[in-house]
Amino acid sequence: MKLPTDVPAATGRPFIELAREIAVAILVTVEAGWTRALSSSEPRRTEGEVIITEKLRDGMREALESGALGWKGRMAVLPGTESRSRPDVHVPDGRTDIPVFVIAVFFRFGEHDPHAIIECKRVAGSDAALCREYVAEGVDRFRRGKYGRNHSTGFMIGYLVEGNAEAAVAGINRHLGRKSRSSERLEPSRLIVAARVWRSEHLRGTGTPIELHHSFLSFAAV
Repeated sequence: MKLPTDVPAATGRPFIELAREIAVAILVTVEAGWTRALSSSEPRRTEGEVIITEKLRDGMREALESGALGWKGRMAVLPGTESRSRPDVHVPDGRTDIPVFVIAVFFRFGEHDPHAIIECKRVAGSDAALCREYVAEGVDRFRRGKYGRNHSTGFMIGYLVEGNAEAAVAGINRHLGRKSRSSERLEPSRLIVAARVWRSEHLRGTGTPIELHHSFLSFAAV
């Protein structure tokens, strides 16, 4: 397993560069957790993001605990929690949806904060307001360093309240284009060949780019 580099982040914390297999494991855990959630608590598209995310988190934990993914005891899905973007910020300035803790990273660096952050948003390609919020209140929290300031990798989940992943990506990319940010467009994943998984890359003020992995999750058919 490739562990994070020893390069210090601008925040004074070790810079966390997730290995490819860890990023894949997180994406697979999201998918397995969503499948479990649909078969048990069945999240509904009419529910709010917080309720849907709680059901997904429970499903991810069940998937890890089952041992079927091979990451039992090596990764933990934490509850949503208030977060600080930098060590010198004494009052939390954000709230993460699904933080992920990787045991190997902790043992090497003693880094107590989450090692990966998943931000969750409702989205539909036909809804310009939701696409704008996906970028402004999701992608840009990573780009500005509010989330994952010392991470090389971040994760986003789009709950598809209407349409499919391709339509959602098209809507998000249209918004980025209108903002003259076409270089940040979502493109097919380099980790997993699946219509539901995409990637994007964004420059940050720290000078280090962040790669975002996007998973688009569909609800059960009505």
